[in-house]
Amino acid sequence: MSEHSRLAAFNQAEPGAAEAELLACCASRRWARELVARRPYADLAGLRAVSARVVAELAWADVEEALAAHPRIGERAAGHGREAAWSREEQAGAETGEDLAAGNQVYEERFGHVFLIHATGLSAETMLTTLRARLGNDRETERAVVRTELGKIVDLRLGKAFGT
Repeated sequence: MSEHSRLAAFNQAEPGAAEAELLACCASRRWARELVARRPYADLAGLRAVSARVVAELAWADVEEALAAHPRIGERAAGHGREAAWSREEQAGAETGEDLAAGNQVYEERFGHVFLIHATGLSAETMLTTLRARLGNDRETERAVVRTELGKIVDLRLGKAFGT
């Protein structure tokens, strides 16, 4: 199915079905509802632009809702849905190791949520180095980084869902 036909089907879908389609890209219900409410989209670029604005405006509780759907870096996502499959694909470079597991635990104790990184194409070593560096962030700085990483992941997934 082409980008245009996928987007046209999304634009015309019943709101609940359209929201379900988006939740595979980002588990924040507010984000999905906002994107559904702003339909129709002329093209993927327009959808991505609106998505970026909505991600930037999400309350932290909405970001946490999205984070709750992400597995720890190095852990394989459970389930058979598209979101789980995409997560496994995006983390293909992450190897489960004691250092990464320990880093995840320290990070979660410090910030109260999973370590989120746009992992596509990154090695486990790069992710571990980044995790360790981000442990030095204060809470607000880290929240800004997490929001940026979430935006990158959502953008990638929108491309998978509605691109060619």
